[in-house]
Amino acid sequence: MKKDEIKIGGTYLAKVSDRVVPVRIDAENERGGWDATNLLTDKKVRIKGAQRLRCPANRDGSPQTKPDVQAQSEDDKKASKGKAKKTAKPKGEAKPKKLGCLDAAAKVLGENGQAMNCKEMIDAMAAKGYWTSPGGKTPHATLYSAIAREITTKGQESRFLKSERGKFALAK
Repeated sequence: MKKDEIKIGGTYLAKVSDRVVPVRIDAENERGGWDATNLLTDKKVRIKGAQRLRCPANRDGSPQTKPDVQAQSEDDKKASKGKAKKTAKPKGEAKPKKLGCLDAAAKVLGENGQAMNCKEMIDAMAAKGYWTSPGGKTPHATLYSAIAREITTKGQESRFLKSERGKFALAK
């Protein structure tokens, strides 16, 4: 709800702790928000912001319904429950998918045929246009971490292997 929609003395459904409960707004709080009374427990609560209030409620705690919602017929309700059909996209030529950092590194290592360190791989990927860093300061460290993670998680099925300290080769 919006702040200007809240009336002192009104009853609203509000989120208090983890629950949505009916509250009566008693007064505006000097620090912002409102002082209210939880109608289920009769305890004083503070509503800090309008986003905590869900909708106006009746005195028994049930949400007030709008007249146009009540007038909806059963046929309309059944029709509105169905999923909206998605329109098919026109079949055009698919754009070639950009390579990710690891895919580009595997391609560079495959073309080079020898072990490389991560800085060399990043430079080669950028020079050949396979992949460029989206603005990070240490893309070589990110690549190193990603390759090490793939080696650990995939084990023998990994595309990479660590040939020597700081250098990776393509697994054959």
